[in-house]
Amino acid sequence: MHIKSIIIEGFKSYAQRTEINGFDPLFNAITGLNGSGKSNILDSICFLLGISNLSQVRASNLQDLVYKNGQAGITKATVSITFDNSDKKQSPLGFETHDEITVTRQVVIGGKNKYLINGMNANNTRVQDLFCSVGLNVNNPHFLIMQGRITKVLNMKPPEILAMIEEAAGTRMYECKKISAQKTIEKKEAKLKEIQTILEEEITPTLQKLKEERSSYLEYQKLMREIEHLSRLYVAYLFVCAEETKAKSADELKGMQDDIGKLQEGMAENERRAKEVSQEIQELEKRRDKDVGGVLKALEDALSEVQRVDAKAQSALDLKKQNLNEETKKRQGARQEHGGG
Repeated sequence: MHIKSIIIEGFKSYAQRTEINGFDPLFNAITGLNGSGKSNILDSICFLLGISNLSQVRASNLQDLVYKNGQAGITKATVSITFDNSDKKQSPLGFETHDEITVTRQVVIGGKNKYLINGMNANNTRVQDLFCSVGLNVNNPHFLIMQGRITKVLNMKPPEILAMIEEAAGTRMYECKKISAQKTIEKKEAKLKEIQTILEEEITPTLQKLKEERSSYLEYQKLMREIEHLSRLYVAYLFVCAEETKAKSADELKGMQDDIGKLQEGMAENERRAKEVSQEIQELEKRRDKDVGGVLKALEDALSEVQRVDAKAQSALDLKKQNLNEETKKRQGARQEHGGG
């Protein structure tokens, strides 16, 4: 995979859209007068590849990469590089069907920074993985050999040379990822141990307690279902009893109503008979009064006659007594006179 063309717009000294093409697949050199923008082309490549040390592109922050820091009305810097991907043996993973890969990076005054791969938004990690998979790691300290560093490279120790070769071959990326993965695994294992401790000290006892509570709750539910069942049976029993009592009461009520009817009929008959007896009594009383009235009058007349005769006899008796008393007095007077003489 090699560069086919570069499009620069608003980046450093390139205010207008500028396209650079005609690159050789193996070796390229940029020549020109001082101040013509040669270094800025290399800076744009490093910018797109995701360089993190901005001092290597002679900037203190990303906004310094915008043309005149945005003072000339240009507020964003954009760099697009089209890579030839015709050699499928060296194609990045996931891009084997693409003959070209266009990567775009744009920075806007205010700090907004975005990547695009073939016109689709992508994050920084996705872009770095793409480049590292083909051995393009711009953040490798040996990726760019600046002036004065050739002697330093020649004086490197074997481990440093090995590290540089690993970076250049792209295996360093996987080594870093391996180390990162190992650290992640260690963190996960520590977290797992912590979780295991929590599980043994807190969750398991709590779970056991919950199981016991669940068992108690299930037993409680069972008892409640039995109580509910018995309650329904009891209610049904009461209902049946009530229905039987109701039927029995209805029969008794009917019997009582029949008895009342008979009693009422008897009372009516008795009242009728009482009226008849009363009438008979009245008739008898009338007859009695009539018959007794005649006898009574005769008796009264006889009584009057007896009383009259009695009074007459009494008068005669009184008269006799008076005469007797007078006669007695006379005789006593005569005796007294006779005795004295």
